[in-house]
Amino acid sequence: MLEVEQTAKDDLIFALDIGTRSVVGLIVEASGEQFRVIDCAIREHDERSMLDGQIHDVIAVAKVIHQIKEELEQRNGPLTKVAVAAAGRSLRTKRVRMDMPLARHAFITREDVLTMEFAAVQEAQTQLALELNEQDVTRYYCVGYSVVNYQLDGELIGSLIDQRGDVASADVIATFLPRVVVDSLIAALKRCDLDMQALTLEPIAAINVLIPVTMRRLNIALVDIGAGTSDVALTEEGAITAYGMVPVAGDEITDALMNAFLLDFPMAEEAKRVLSQHDSVSFTDILGLEHNLTTAEVIAAIQSDIEQLAEKIAFKIIELNGKAPQAVMLIGGGSLTPGLTEKVAQVLKIPAARVAVRGADAIKQFIGDENSILSGPEFVTPVGIAVAARRHPLRYVTITVNEQAIRIFDLRKMTLGDCLIAAGLDIRRLYGRPGLAKSVTVNGRMKIIPGGHGTPPIIERNGEAVGLDAAIGDGDVIKVVAGTDGEDAQVQIKDLLDRVETLDILCNDRPLSLGPVAIMNGEPQPLDAWVTDRSNLEFRLARTVEEALLEAGIELDSQEQLPPLQFSVNGHSYSVPSRQEVLTLNGKPCSRQDYVRQDDELVYQLEEVPIPMIRDVIPLEEWVQESISVHFNGEPVTLPIAQVSIMKDGFEAQADDIVTDGAIISVKSTPASTPVFSDVFRYVDVSFEKPDRESISGFVMLVNGEPATFQTELKSGDKLELFWD
Repeated sequence: MLEVEQTAKDDLIFALDIGTRSVVGLIVEASGEQFRVIDCAIREHDERSMLDGQIHDVIAVAKVIHQIKEELEQRNGPLTKVAVAAAGRSLRTKRVRMDMPLARHAFITREDVLTMEFAAVQEAQTQLALELNEQDVTRYYCVGYSVVNYQLDGELIGSLIDQRGDVASADVIATFLPRVVVDSLIAALKRCDLDMQALTLEPIAAINVLIPVTMRRLNIALVDIGAGTSDVALTEEGAITAYGMVPVAGDEITDALMNAFLLDFPMAEEAKRVLSQHDSVSFTDILGLEHNLTTAEVIAAIQSDIEQLAEKIAFKIIELNGKAPQAVMLIGGGSLTPGLTEKVAQVLKIPAARVAVRGADAIKQFIGDENSILSGPEFVTPVGIAVAARRHPLRYVTITVNEQAIRIFDLRKMTLGDCLIAAGLDIRRLYGRPGLAKSVTVNGRMKIIPGGHGTPPIIERNGEAVGLDAAIGDGDVIKVVAGTDGEDAQVQIKDLLDRVETLDILCNDRPLSLGPVAIMNGEPQPLDAWVTDRSNLEFRLARTVEEALLEAGIELDSQEQLPPLQFSVNGHSYSVPSRQEVLTLNGKPCSRQDYVRQDDELVYQLEEVPIPMIRDVIPLEEWVQESISVHFNGEPVTLPIAQVSIMKDGFEAQADDIVTDGAIISVKSTPASTPVFSDVFRYVDVSFEKPDRESISGFVMLVNGEPATFQTELKSGDKLELFWD
């Protein structure tokens, strides 16, 4: 007996519809595909603790919920779990297209597609945060997304898996719900010792029971007219396509009655409810006067307000749908406003029969009893919540992502990718980015050197490696380590050489086949040099002697050399190499810049340079030596008129002395006396022996034909003669 009672109790659903004006609590029994209301309790808020479907005073709302819970518990026993709904007007939808460049020649994997879809959802989340000026992009929960279509290189395609191309795209519609809506609901329920058994969305709850999947290919608008707002939901092509909200509802009609007949709010609210049930209305205004009017007279007084409500609802439907729908269903207490259906049909320009008020009795899963109060349109949403709790529940699961606790909706088969989105992790940044490519022009043709591939992230669920599409459950522990970026492109010059031609020469009597010369950005480079980005690379055979020697591996100017000879002259430092370069091409001296051709014979040597004498290293400007020119017996003779003194390392030296390493040489020129005839004998060979002839009496000395002596002073251009006579 106890087991039967327990089973029956488990089949009972406690559903709460927390509205702006009132809270409706139902106890519903599920029996197979049928649902039956066992009990009902309704309480109105004592104060404006709800605004536009959002809880603004958690304590006040919890008080009303507690009252309903106690009332139902007295007749049905303890209640610990409850099904509730979040206001549909709080939903936000974003449509985003995400493009993903594809690796060349690689097939698209399921992981690639999932990464792109989740990246699109995150982009939608970011765009929504920007629109709402939110700093925290995770302030809105993603409660579901659907892919509108896939594209490959701009063309629509049914599935991307195992396809190849340059760019893949996914067009995604994502739906979001503010955390504050759910958090405030949970806070109010916890104050009443209630656990959230299931969460649904008000428009979805109503649509799921009023518009089954078989009807959703039709373009139908469902409008839930409450006290403060009117929720709009649309279906077409088998899906719920849009949600919206109009900030006008039943209270607009109540306000119109207050203004038209000077009534306080409770009296106007009571009069409004009578309009749809009786032909006459009686009420007392704030001055104490009683009024007995026909329903038609009262409606006529507020006709313009009814028209305004109908217009705003119809305009919102057209705004969301882009056109008039095929039919409109009205639910909620405000839908009972007299003449509203006709006015909505008139504004939408559709037949009046296609706008109808639907009550809970229209729900096939719901079996009504004799209590007619449960058949009205205000009970569609509460009953829908109970049905959704069993058929389409939206539950919470708690997951730990990198030691951070995350609560997400279990709206559908939740995957690990959903957890990463809820945790605020950027899906795209988890995958290592490809390294930067390099472009290089090789002999006039552009080449692209791709960078290294990035590595995928390491994702573990409860210590096991899984993918983004892995299912998750309550209490799972997720660890995510981002992948590493690929290395930037690196390539050596030799890797870009397609074919190898050779230059065959004889170098230092050794036959050589020289490979191509690499010129990068105008400068010769070794083949193992790294290529720089956007460089201009040219491959060709050696053209000059210098290029041929380099290709032959001869290090020019860096052979084993003796240290250079270093010295100074009059304070200026000088250096003389110990060796000199000797180049011959085909037996003839050449320079490094001479051209070399096939089968040429090239010789390169370094010869030792002879040690110079002092006269060889004294600069001309330091070698000051003035002189005069005369003729002696018809031969020209140069006579110095200044003296040059040479000192090396502090000692007197001669011009023919050898220069030693580190020598300090000084050269100084001093004026001498005016030259005389006898000075010429130091520079000419003269014999002073008397010829063996009796006729010679002595020798004759003449300067310019005039008699002279050994001391006769000379000047430039003089003609000197010396002979025996």
